[in-house]
Amino acid sequence: MVTGLAIATDIDVVKATFAAFAARDLDAVLAHADPDIEFWAVTGERVGRNDPYRGHAGLGEYFRDVANMWEELRLTPREFRAVGDLVLVTGKVSARSRSRTITGSTGWVWRVREGKVVYGRVYASAADAIAALEEDGEL
Repeated sequence: MVTGLAIATDIDVVKATFAAFAARDLDAVLAHADPDIEFWAVTGERVGRNDPYRGHAGLGEYFRDVANMWEELRLTPREFRAVGDLVLVTGKVSARSRSRTITGSTGWVWRVREGKVVYGRVYASAADAIAALEEDGEL
């Protein structure tokens, strides 16, 4: 590291992205996201999406879907692990809507390129995220 210059690791970028999501700060999320990001989310599946949220406009749609779907959504990442060019995150989710409450483990897989998130996928459980990486030969 050069004095006065900090170089962010992929894990640092993902942690900053989680902090921005937790604060519901779309501008901060966009600052960490590549303009061509592809983001797959369980919330999208619950609102009937069959495709990922794409690009910065897609992340704006995701934020609207979260606001419309959940009265409360809390993500608690616990473990961050670099796996090849991916970052595996496991933790917990707590979500509440008018009709249901969900709590349990969850997992995320992220890809960062040149300091920006280019891909993210939310899994229904930490085990599902780990299994997806095992199927792809990443673990």
